[in-house]
Amino acid sequence: MSTLEFSKAFNGLESILFSFAMKLTRNREDAKDLMQETAMRAYRHREKFTVGTNFKSWCSTIMRNTFINQYRKKKLRRNVNEPIESFLFAVENKNVIPNRGEMNIRMKEYKTIFGEIGKIYSVPFLMFYKGYEYKEIANHLEIPIGTVKSRIFLARKKLKTMINNRYGVRPDHNV
Repeated sequence: MSTLEFSKAFNGLESILFSFAMKLTRNREDAKDLMQETAMRAYRHREKFTVGTNFKSWCSTIMRNTFINQYRKKKLRRNVNEPIESFLFAVENKNVIPNRGEMNIRMKEYKTIFGEIGKIYSVPFLMFYKGYEYKEIANHLEIPIGTVKSRIFLARKKLKTMINNRYGVRPDHNV
């Protein structure tokens, strides 16, 4: 698809895509940002679009996936938007030493469990947990994206089973 054809097709869908962006973000400024990011990604990958298929669906899918990836990154980063003055209570008592014993025990348990499922599953899972996208993981490990998704899915399944077996948690509870 040429640049001119792409621009014409994308501009024709702009109002529909903006409505979809508003539905996803529920914020006008975020919707504008999502539209811009979608346009950039669609333009960058325009050669992957198959002529004769639905361009609107293709762009909508790019927008949805972009929104999901941005949401996951924001969720993992947990930005603090409060002034530092509101956190002064945390640094007032300098004699308090935090007890990290419980966290250390929990981390030993997690390392044991990750060791049991093997590096083939734990490495992609931990990278995904830390906020890497599937494509970044695939490039780093030099494996296909489908393999990355499969290994992350299987890692989750194995972890859930191992935790249920170890701690007697029933599968119907959210773990």
